[in-house]
Amino acid sequence: MFFNLPTLLTWARIIAIPLIIGVFYLEGMSMAQKNLIATIMFVVFAATDWADGYLARKLNQTSAFGAFLDPVADKFLVCASLLVLVHLDRADVFVALIIIGREIAISSLREWMAIIGATKSVAVHMLGKVKTTVQMVAIPFLLFNGSVFGMIDTHLWGTWLIWASAVLTVWSMVYYLQKALPEIRARAR
Repeated sequence: MFFNLPTLLTWARIIAIPLIIGVFYLEGMSMAQKNLIATIMFVVFAATDWADGYLARKLNQTSAFGAFLDPVADKFLVCASLLVLVHLDRADVFVALIIIGREIAISSLREWMAIIGATKSVAVHMLGKVKTTVQMVAIPFLLFNGSVFGMIDTHLWGTWLIWASAVLTVWSMVYYLQKALPEIRARAR
């Protein structure tokens, strides 16, 4: 099931990365226009994360490849967007290092736990889902970098939310490491 509809939606998130980054290199547009286009693109492509899972279950097109590709696409989209935000001075490099470093560490941990047959100890937890949700709200706020309805300062809210997601990132990493620790100790002997 390499190219069914749910998997194509997942591939779309990966293909979106150079498109979102490329918006900021377009000439003849104001920064506000670039911000708006990048924000809309991010929101649309991020929504495919929900859609691909829903469609895979609804159409009975779940696959091991889709289960592998889905979190990879999410991590690529988030990490690339964070790097753009750091480049634009809208996010602190320390936040990006925390979030990207955690993604590498937990992905590696999950891979190792799969090799030793202990994937249940690092199964996705609600804390990880909350972290992802906060990130997925913070990033478009920071991409937009303006005022909504003259009342909501998206840069301010995005900054608070991205720092909150960094805290949740560390918290969830500690949680997963604690869950894996018994298996790690058992294998270290």
